Amino acid sequence: MSEEKKEEKNQEKAPKVKDQGEKAAKTAAGKAARAAKSSEKSSQPAEKKAKPKKDPNYKPRLRTLYKQTVAAALKEEFAYKSSMQIPRMTKIVVSMGVGVATENKKLLDNAVAELTQIVGMKVVKTQAKKSIAQFKIRKGQEIGCMATLRGDHMYEFFDRLVNIAMPRIKDFRGVNPNAFDGHGNYALGITEQIIFPEIDFDKIERVAGLNVAIVTTARTDQEARSLLAKMGMPFRK
Repeated sequence: MSEEKKEEKNQEKAPKVKDQGEKAAKTAAGKAARAAKSSEKSSQPAEKKAKPKKDPNYKPRLRTLYKQTVAAALKEEFAYKSSMQIPRMTKIVVSMGVGVATENKKLLDNAVAELTQIVGMKVVKTQAKKSIAQFKIRKGQEIGCMATLRGDHMYEFFDRLVNIAMPRIKDFRGVNPNAFDGHGNYALGITEQIIFPEIDFDKIERVAGLNVAIVTTARTDQEARSLLAKMGMPFRK
């Protein structure tokens, strides 16, 4: 083959190599653009989900009261030898039963929203443990909601309950001092959820009650009663 023909073939191949280089450059540019768009999208939800940081120095008022005053008073009253014997609250369970939810599921959703406003945390729906034909309830059917409060949430709720909500009860003369279970735990029934300032009376579907169970480490009801009284529970005399 002559040298002239070889040069002609090389010239024919050159544009193809050039075209492939341009395609590769365009492909790389397209991938970079798509990566930039995806990074922008991923960063946007992160900004929306960002929550204000909690003050590390914040402590609920009643938690401070317990450590500084109540614990020492209980230790002196019952002559405990160890600080580990001093009773304390461990959790508060707040629940609402919505039996009419069997006929209208919207009322259960409203109860969940209201209880969420009251406790300030996530609420779970509760199911029937057994079927009751008389009340048209089937086993596993959702008929209520509840929330378990511990730590700061527990102290904050207890503070709002005894100092803000209970004084709003009409003709309130105190709670039953004998509603203990024999193991240092106290149960309280509230007939109207509207005593909590978080609930707007004009926006609720129906007036409903709720149950509050306070669990303590007290060994006797007497110790638990003294603990709750010192924490501000207004027992009836």
